[in-house]
Amino acid sequence: MISTRRITMEATRFRVTFERMGIGVVAIAATIIGLGGVVDAFSQTAPKAPDAAKSFFAANVGSILEEYAELLAIPNRASDDKNIRRNAEWIRDALDRRGVRAELLEVAGAPPIVYGVLEATSPGGHDRTIGVYAHYDGQPVVLEKWKQSPWEATLYTRALEAGGQPRPFPKDGEPFDREWRLYARSVSDDKASVMSFLAGIDALREAGIQIGSNLVFFLEGEEEAGSRHLGDFMDRYPEKLDVDVWLIFDGPTHQSGRPQLVFGVRGVTGLDITVYGANRYLHSGHYGNWAPNPAMMMSQLLASMKDETGRVTIEGFYDNVAPVEPAVVEAAKTIPPIDDQLRETFGLATTEANNAPYLDRMMLPSLNVRGFESGAVGARARNVIPPTASVSIDIRLAKGNDPDRMKEITEAHIVKQGYYIVRDEPTQAERLAHERIARVNPRGGYRAVRTAMDLPVVGWIQERARAAAGDELVLMPTMGGSLPLYLFEEKLGRPVVIVPVVNYDNNQHAPNENLRLGNLEYGVVLVASLFGAR
Repeated sequence: MISTRRITMEATRFRVTFERMGIGVVAIAATIIGLGGVVDAFSQTAPKAPDAAKSFFAANVGSILEEYAELLAIPNRASDDKNIRRNAEWIRDALDRRGVRAELLEVAGAPPIVYGVLEATSPGGHDRTIGVYAHYDGQPVVLEKWKQSPWEATLYTRALEAGGQPRPFPKDGEPFDREWRLYARSVSDDKASVMSFLAGIDALREAGIQIGSNLVFFLEGEEEAGSRHLGDFMDRYPEKLDVDVWLIFDGPTHQSGRPQLVFGVRGVTGLDITVYGANRYLHSGHYGNWAPNPAMMMSQLLASMKDETGRVTIEGFYDNVAPVEPAVVEAAKTIPPIDDQLRETFGLATTEANNAPYLDRMMLPSLNVRGFESGAVGARARNVIPPTASVSIDIRLAKGNDPDRMKEITEAHIVKQGYYIVRDEPTQAERLAHERIARVNPRGGYRAVRTAMDLPVVGWIQERARAAAGDELVLMPTMGGSLPLYLFEEKLGRPVVIVPVVNYDNNQHAPNENLRLGNLEYGVVLVASLFGAR
């Protein structure tokens, strides 16, 4: 038997096809009747979008998961040209079936952008155009670290850490537990957003709720690879991206478990640093206490960059941080405290800056050692003095920080510690001329973005999100992570608001990435509330 959801999707597809051909509603009715006698969804009395979406999810949970599993089965590294295009084509076709005019935008050397337009159907809806961004690419996988295949979506009764066991997908209408977890690569970051769009539109169609704004979908396939071509797409297709505000569907809900809207991201830059000792490995017995040890040199250099409380001691590091707006100060008062919970979860007795609040730390730039390499440890250790020590540093930027300046002052600090800076391997002449040598290779980066929380369109988004989340909604000024949202401001000239959907403990980028079923439901409800008319 054809499911009601499938019939409705097919009816919508036929409606859009016939309307493009100029065929009227009477002709469409015969097609719908032939598909199972479904009443035209647009003629029904529309309930509130969030309530309709909850009912829709409960009635169609099995079909939603089955369709989602199809998308999750396609590997999605941006560098895998064949499969990343398969993802794009799957999403394009899925949007098209729901009445979105979808196509693939191309730029040489980049995965395609899935672009789509869904025009408002409600009175006055054409006065507002909402841009919808998400990404469909994902991180690489290490297969042996996964409990099951990352390309075979598997439902568990709980998180694996809580003893969850695999179980079949529920059937449509069967009761489900919001604590069930779906495991697969990109199930949370960021295909959950894509599935929320699809099911949210289905929910509106089935309930007869009109589309309340013009919608422009802009779905990227290279975010996890650094969005190297995102600006190129914006430069090539500016006429397709004329919207009033961008909703960025990415990131997790608040660590308290409550839904949130986020109004900014930190910027990012960084450096790779190598310091040098002898031009070969030396025996630690013969030459220890005589030859400089690069591992010790690097440790001392890093220790000079932060004090014991975690404050960065590089001169000028906290200069140019933009003042916090009054609306941000007021929003911060309503954010639930999470520091004690996080310390317990992560097994930390104390945190930096004498246990300063988490949000306070996210509003400042940070310096982090991503990795340290020199010699070997444990069973692989040898009685040697290693010839080099290397670190990779990331610098997260607060609003107002310039990426190039932050790299410049970090290099200036290294020079103050007595180092001669090179960009390539030092020559023999340089080794003999300078006591301390550091190879410093700066990485690219981008600035932080924070949208004013008192803009009228932001108020409209808050009202719609609160309809989906209730009084649980958290208004977060910025997230700790980084996204290239500065491009939306600089190239497109429009504000951005981040609309997270997934659970904060989703293991994104890691083995056993997962999505809590209650968060998928919330995503569908949120999309319906944002996209639908009321």
